Amino acid sequence: MGWAYLSPPALLEPGEHTGRYRLGSDELLVDAEGNSMISMEDLAVALLDEAEQPEHQRTRFTVAY
Repeated sequence: MGWAYLSPPALLEPGEHTGRYRLGSDELLVDAEGNSMISMEDLAVALLDEAEQPEHQRTRFTVAY
């Protein structure tokens, strides 16, 4: 049985759909200012992208700007 676990960033809020995001593995992703965030819309895109074209098998991954 295949599985993957998407860990959200520290801050998840409604916002714009940009279609841009970064993927990580087992650590919190932060930007140059130390912020870890993504919009709910882009988190949904990342989740759907993973469902349609899986890149992570039996592991946890992270997503953020």
